[in-house]
Amino acid sequence: MRHRKNKVTLDRTKGKRELLLRTLAAGVVLHEGVNTTQAKARAVKPLVERMITRGKTDSVTARRYLMTFFTTEAPVKKILEVLGPKYKARQGGYTRIIKLVARKGDGAEIVRLELV
Repeated sequence: MRHRKNKVTLDRTKGKRELLLRTLAAGVVLHEGVNTTQAKARAVKPLVERMITRGKTDSVTARRYLMTFFTTEAPVKKILEVLGPKYKARQGGYTRIIKLVARKGDGAEIVRLELV
């Protein structure tokens, strides 16, 4: 039965979807914002929030956990050295979604996902 199982598939298989969300999250962390579709932004927002929360404590455990999620060292380094201390006193809500315009080709809602 399907009771209360809500999963965003983004019309992709599991491996491609996971890699898309990981690279999108890395882009948000590195550039502190990214323009994407509304569905992708809503899917990646909890992942970015979780990674920043994990990076508030600069420990070996946190570094290893972040390295299992991200494919490169750069976003891990930025979370632990810059974003973790920046959001130390904040309880959550590190990102915001700002609506932009509809894409001309297919009418998809384009939004900006950025760090607060």
